[in-house]
Amino acid sequence: MNRVQVATKSKVYDVCIKAGLRHLIGDAVKKVTEPVSSVLVITDTDVAPLYLDDVVLSFKNEYPVYTEVIQSGEASKSFSVYEQVMTKALESSLDRKSLIIALGGGVVGDLAGFVAATYMRGIRFIQVPTTLLAHDSSVGGKVAINHPLGKNMVGSFHQPESVLYDTEMLYSLPVKEWRSGFAEVMKHGFIRDLSFLNWLQEIKVIEEMPIEQLNTLLEKSISIKAEIVTVDEKESGIRAHLNFGHTLGHAIESELGYGVVTHGEAVVIGMVFSLRVSEEMFNIDLDVDKYEKWFSDLGYKTKIPASCNINNLLMLMKKDKKAESQSVRMVLLSKIEEATVKEIPPTLIEKLLVERMEGDLIG
Repeated sequence: MNRVQVATKSKVYDVCIKAGLRHLIGDAVKKVTEPVSSVLVITDTDVAPLYLDDVVLSFKNEYPVYTEVIQSGEASKSFSVYEQVMTKALESSLDRKSLIIALGGGVVGDLAGFVAATYMRGIRFIQVPTTLLAHDSSVGGKVAINHPLGKNMVGSFHQPESVLYDTEMLYSLPVKEWRSGFAEVMKHGFIRDLSFLNWLQEIKVIEEMPIEQLNTLLEKSISIKAEIVTVDEKESGIRAHLNFGHTLGHAIESELGYGVVTHGEAVVIGMVFSLRVSEEMFNIDLDVDKYEKWFSDLGYKTKIPASCNINNLLMLMKKDKKAESQSVRMVLLSKIEEATVKEIPPTLIEKLLVERMEGDLIG
């Protein structure tokens, strides 16, 4: 089993990575978070037919186990679905010793974690990621839902008791979801580890990685995030570096409508944009063309969709969580693996937004 320890000020927990781990969730709960009065497993319509029964059966009828299945997709990180799941928790008479299991990708993890953070002012939960993308969102304790005016704007910090990662489940993902998750893996290389980034460039077909290579990839990528979260749990400093590519990425997601493009697809466009901005701001050469070709070879689009409106994107970027006084602040690289947060002149942002539009269209 591959294992990474996350040691924050509020909690120390393990990320366990192993094929077939979904069948052992019940046993794992006994080791990390006893006593438990009842369990609520929250999952979505894509995951439930494949893996929900396996997880429920792993508890061997030792606790009352309730389930709630939400519609898959980013649109479920909403107030209405949050209320739906809260109602299920209340109807199931969950108490302070109850445990929530987040069985799914980043949407389920964020939503279930926010329910756990706010139900009775906070109960325990365990992340059981089912996507590659969730390797990032399941670690670090950031839980949230979306608001129509911004992504992840309503949330909290609530660390899980454990993260149990059954990599066998990833092989049921469509290619689009592999790419979405791999974007966050690449991000960790860009901001923190050039040797890891170079190793990733040897991977030609993401979804065909052998499981041993996948386990190693996850262990390394999660270790990078764990190092950052250990130093800065509440994003008062370097944890903001994990938002590399996200300022524009989140704006694109919001502008197009959540779920139209995957999170990772939007982040890749945002990373290319951030690399171009970095070159301009620091007067350096980051060999962006090389990385943009790599992204394209892996199947990513790297330009802003032509249907986006530049003025809307700029407005949304000014509402990013890093923004101050309506300025645009972005995570940039002074060189590969050295990240920093900088305020960007509006004229430069607008110029590069225009240049990065598909077909050179101006929104």
